[in-house]
Amino acid sequence: MNERPWPLGAATAIGSLPGTDPVEAASIVFGELPEFPCLPELPARGVGADLIGRTAALLVDLAVEVVPSGYRVAARPGHDHRRAVDLMSWDLDAVQEAREKAGAAPPVFKAQVAGPWTLAANVELQRGHRILTDRGALRDFTSSLLDGLAGHVAELKSRVGAPVVLQFDEPSLPAVLAGDLPTASGYGTVSAVPAPEARELLSTVIAGAERITGQPVAVHCCAEKPPISLLRAAGAKAIAFDFTLLKGASPAQLDEIGEALDSGTTLMLGLVPTADPGVPVALRDLVTPVFKLVDRLGFRREILAERVVPTPACGLAGATPEWMRRALTLSREAGKAFLEPPEGW
Repeated sequence: MNERPWPLGAATAIGSLPGTDPVEAASIVFGELPEFPCLPELPARGVGADLIGRTAALLVDLAVEVVPSGYRVAARPGHDHRRAVDLMSWDLDAVQEAREKAGAAPPVFKAQVAGPWTLAANVELQRGHRILTDRGALRDFTSSLLDGLAGHVAELKSRVGAPVVLQFDEPSLPAVLAGDLPTASGYGTVSAVPAPEARELLSTVIAGAERITGQPVAVHCCAEKPPISLLRAAGAKAIAFDFTLLKGASPAQLDEIGEALDSGTTLMLGLVPTADPGVPVALRDLVTPVFKLVDRLGFRREILAERVVPTPACGLAGATPEWMRRALTLSREAGKAFLEPPEGW
C-alpha cells in the first residue's frame, strides 16, 4: 500500500459543494484541485444527494426509504433508493467527462461515504430505533457497505484512471461516543457506545476499505474535539478535521496532533472558511497558525508538505459559487506554501 499516494503539497476538498449541476461541479474540482480531486457531493439536489442517502445507495441487498423522521430501512428498493442510485450514476458520468477534458489522469482521486457509526446513527430500523442499537443490524450494514464499496471503487478507478482513496465521514461519532443521540420516542438518549467498541468497528471498516483500494483510508470528523487518538488507533492513515476550531485547544488535544504527526499519520487540515467571511482572506493568515503549531510541537516545517493536506474547514454546500471557487483556490495555494514556504513566513 502506498502510504501517501497524493503528491507533496497537494490539497483536496471535504466533498460537498453548492449547486445542482454535477458536470459543472466535477469540472471545477478537476480544475482547482488537479493533484487530488474528489467526487463532488451536491446535497442541494435533495433526497438521495446527501451523505446518508448517497452512502445508502451503495449498500448491497439492503435498501432505505425516506420517512418523516429521516431514513429508514425498507423491505425492498423503492423510489427513494432508486433516486439516490441515479444521482450517483450521474455524478460518475460527470466525473468521467471532467477527467477526459482534463487530459491526463490525476495522481489520485478521493471519494467520500458515511462512516459506519454515522450511517448507523442516521438510519432507522423498521420499528423506529437507530441501527446502532441492534448489533446484528450493525454488522449486516457494515458488511453490506464494504460489499458496495468494492463495486463503487472499481467503477471509479475505471472511469478516472487513478488510484482511489476512500474518506469515511463521521460527523455523528462524537454523539455516539457521548450518548447524545435521542431515542425513537425523543424522551431519552441512546446509550453511549464504549470507545473500544467504536474503535473495533471502525478498524474493521478501515481495514476492509484498504483491501478494496490498496490505498490509505481517511476519516473526517468536523466536531469541535475530533477523537484523533481513537481514529488513529482504528487504523486511519489520514484524519481530516476543522483546524480553525483549535483556537484555545487544550494541551491534551495538541498532544494528540503531535502524536499523530509523529506516527506518520496525514492530517487533512481544514484551513479555509466554508462561507465568505465578508472580508479579504489572505493566504498568509490561513497558513501562519499551522507553521506556529508545528514550531510549538517541535517539528521541522518540512513535515507540513509531507503529512499535511490543506482543505476547506468542512463541506462547502452552503457557500456561494464564487466563494467555493475561492476556497478551493486557497486550499491549493496553502499546499504549495507548505511545500515552498515564502520567505519570512
